[in-house]
Amino acid sequence: METKLSAKVHAVFNEPGCDHNQAKTDSARKKGCTVQLKPGAAAGGCAFDGAKIALQPITDVAHLVHGSIACEGNSWDNRNTPSSGSQLFRTGFTTDIGEFDVIYGGEKRLFRAIREIIEKYDPPAVFVYQTCVTAMIGDDIEAVCKAATEKFNKPIIPVNIPGFVGQKNLGNKLAGETLLDYVIGTMEPEFTTPYDINLIAEFNVAGDMWLVKPLLDHLGIRILSSIAGDARYKEVAWSHRAKISMMVCSRAMINVARKMEERYGIPYFEGSFYGIGDMSDSLRQIARMLVEQGAPDSLITRTETLITIEEAKAWARLEPYRERLTGKRVLLITGGVKSWSMVAALQSLGLEVVGTSVKKSTKEDKDRIVEIMGDDAHMINDMRQPEMFKLLKESGADIMLSGSRSQFAALKAKMPWIDVNQERSNGYAGYDGMVKLVQEIDKELHSPIWEQVRASAPWE
Repeated sequence: METKLSAKVHAVFNEPGCDHNQAKTDSARKKGCTVQLKPGAAAGGCAFDGAKIALQPITDVAHLVHGSIACEGNSWDNRNTPSSGSQLFRTGFTTDIGEFDVIYGGEKRLFRAIREIIEKYDPPAVFVYQTCVTAMIGDDIEAVCKAATEKFNKPIIPVNIPGFVGQKNLGNKLAGETLLDYVIGTMEPEFTTPYDINLIAEFNVAGDMWLVKPLLDHLGIRILSSIAGDARYKEVAWSHRAKISMMVCSRAMINVARKMEERYGIPYFEGSFYGIGDMSDSLRQIARMLVEQGAPDSLITRTETLITIEEAKAWARLEPYRERLTGKRVLLITGGVKSWSMVAALQSLGLEVVGTSVKKSTKEDKDRIVEIMGDDAHMINDMRQPEMFKLLKESGADIMLSGSRSQFAALKAKMPWIDVNQERSNGYAGYDGMVKLVQEIDKELHSPIWEQVRASAPWE
């Protein structure tokens, strides 16, 4: 089992679709893509956490964590990924192993937990997650899942990605490998159309996908499968019948897109739904690739018509904010696609981006940042809270856009802050999402609270 996992990790480190990995020397590649975790340092996310993040948005599946209750408690619902249907994914399942299980093994306990879930909830599948403790005591979850699949005649999927394997990003990719090994290609859709697409590494954070889906629906384009935002098990299982795939975050699941192209002949491209320009470019690319795969040529004309209408509506709604926001300075602490797509979106409204983090960005992401911001682009690889606080002061930033873990640096600097990462409650994708983001920035910048916070105390 350990050898099999090691081989899979090594294969992910050598992913041909990742230019960053291929640019490394052989010795550097053997060290892997990530910095090894320090014991107890799970704040940045371990591999198990990354796998849970990637797979939990499959909403009708029971996600069973084989380990201590702390692992499930730490990872449960750690992204705001809403569902339009089943809410089963919001129920936390764990075997809650104890000292007795550590001594004698927890495989029988795991089998009983699977049986109880099936009897009570009857989900279409059960995903079983390996954790550090159960991996170290030698529990073979793959053997248990195989036996349970035969016993209950239902897919029981082993997610053999214990936390000590590496960091969160590696867990994302290994979760994709699990889908490729056990789920994708195992079912057939009731029907297919020339307009079927996959969205890969789109997790519907704060309902982002729901801001884009109406545009696709208007064009007659069907999301055959979203891996894994607001997904159903069967939709992921028949995703191999899509005509094209859009890779929303290459850092998370580039291996899934590449292997689906290799196995099933599904071409893919990487795009973004953030910002007016990038949203339009993604719609154009989807239409163009579908036509290449056999869709009618009229799709391109209809797409351009929709883009013209939606862009005009969005800019009309944004125009009142332009004068209020022009020249305001923004520090962007995020990563991945957002590191460049949000830069372009903010600059289009006259906002000045004084720096953007690239900790979770690929080489292509960084190249796009340089293309947008110029050679003097201030890119931040990693930054501790004191350094972040210092940068906020020295850069003259007016507002910071980041994740919740860095909000305290902004609050300490008496500066407005907006959550643009996974814990946020507002969707910022698509044309409507961009308008919403600008409205939130304007609201934060011009809130009267900051004048009061920055004022001297009455006794000073």
